[in-house]
Amino acid sequence: MKRTAAILAALVLAICSSAQQKVVSPKTHGMDPEHLALVDEVIGQAISDGTIPGAVLAVVSGNDLVYLKAYGNKSVTPEVVPMTTETIFDLASCSKVMGTTLSFMQLVEDGKVRLIDNVNRYIPDFQPWTDPETGETVHITIRDLLTHSSGLAPYINVNSFVSEFGENAPDDLEKYIATRVKRNFRPGTDFMYSCLNFITLQRILERVTGRKLYEYAHENVFAPLGLRHTCYFPLDASLPPLKDVDYAALSGLCAPTEVQADGLPLVARVHDPIARRIMGGNSGNAGLFSNARDLAVMCSAIMQGGLYFGGKKSGWTKEARILSPLTIKMMTTIPEENDPKVGRALGWDKKSDYNSNLGDIFDKDTTIGHTGYTGTSVVIDMKTRTAVILLAHRVHPKDEGSVSQLRSKVANIVAASILYPVM
Repeated sequence: MKRTAAILAALVLAICSSAQQKVVSPKTHGMDPEHLALVDEVIGQAISDGTIPGAVLAVVSGNDLVYLKAYGNKSVTPEVVPMTTETIFDLASCSKVMGTTLSFMQLVEDGKVRLIDNVNRYIPDFQPWTDPETGETVHITIRDLLTHSSGLAPYINVNSFVSEFGENAPDDLEKYIATRVKRNFRPGTDFMYSCLNFITLQRILERVTGRKLYEYAHENVFAPLGLRHTCYFPLDASLPPLKDVDYAALSGLCAPTEVQADGLPLVARVHDPIARRIMGGNSGNAGLFSNARDLAVMCSAIMQGGLYFGGKKSGWTKEARILSPLTIKMMTTIPEENDPKVGRALGWDKKSDYNSNLGDIFDKDTTIGHTGYTGTSVVIDMKTRTAVILLAHRVHPKDEGSVSQLRSKVANIVAASILYPVM
């Protein structure tokens, strides 16, 4: 694809308008509104139980939003502020799919990288897996990173790393992952969810494009879709702010997360320690902030083969393509080269041990999803063209509780409300 002209046009377009979908009746998409409304009870119960202070739910069918509602409070300290549907959330690991994966798939379809490429093609000192018994070496590939089948350790001890290398040290972290992080198994044979996979993907993207991830994703994914409430918040002075992003306005819409040692919660500062303390807010594993409406547009584009066209109902009459239909199909398919127990598509979860947010009713063969540590989650059923976006901040004011049951229950209610799916 020739992206340069398209990017310039999209940036101009995004300044003038935004791709906000209007909420239409669930009946227009063959959904039972009374059954769908059962989500209010389960989300309300989670708030009453103290599991979450509040949430925003969006349900998308094809082009349209069919349900959008805010619950509880956006903030409980230092003051109580009610939740609104415009609230922006720290997406945590949902950044991996909405930011890093969508961006990286463009590199694949533009012929800049291949899934079968060894990582050391782009990061020369990136070490392979070595069989402890035979000494055989097997290189880790791009596909291994995207499917969490690389064997890289899940995380690092941030305090120990900072003690050795200091804060805001992305170059040192790249070398640390490349040369010192344990490789736990032969690539492609097992599943181990790892934030380090997506930091490595980020570093490859930045080498290939010459742009930082937060810049590339904005210019090639968010702006073309007309998104006005989606961005990374650069925290390092070496990362210049984007000129067409109103960071002050967006910060005011952000839901706070965990209260820190100073007694105040994080606001517009990524919760994930690697992303905040080492990567300066520009990180492949976390750091993206967005709201339900913007995520709904991204989900619609994915469900429609990479193309968003809201039509007259949405007020958005321009087409915006971020990926090709065949790329979307590839991204949402479990690679046949991997052992079946991996269970991951490219970036997205389908059948791994982490897929409980997909619920019990959606077809696992056609449904993808992802969760975020802060309490966010996205589920997309490609067959019925239905997306469930549940944004919560369970880490406010303290990092306590679990939303895994809530996610599953909400997904089940939405799936069961589909009586005549739009195919």
